[in-house]
Amino acid sequence: MTDFPSPDMSEVELVDVLRALSDPVRLQIVHRLGDGMPCPKTPEVWGDLNLSKSTMSHHFRTLREAGVTRTVVHGRTHTIQLRREELDEKFPGLIEAVLGETVRAES
Repeated sequence: MTDFPSPDMSEVELVDVLRALSDPVRLQIVHRLGDGMPCPKTPEVWGDLNLSKSTMSHHFRTLREAGVTRTVVHGRTHTIQLRREELDEKFPGLIEAVLGETVRAES
């Protein structure tokens, strides 16, 4: 198992995350990954977006390079995962706001 290169969270900047999330397709990808669980990068999962493989690869790479997701390779299978816990720690409330979740106030 190997990971595609993605930035260390200490190097992730809010402006880069917001830039990556500004595209409607990438925002839709993040919504689908909102639970933080790994998701296969297969046409069966992403085919309904009606985008070419190269366009999907561009969007996945943009999210990964901005620090929003990680891609893990298991042989010939690639999975993509939202770096939810890390993003929540670095930018509290951001992912909840992006996903339209109710943000709970700390007691």
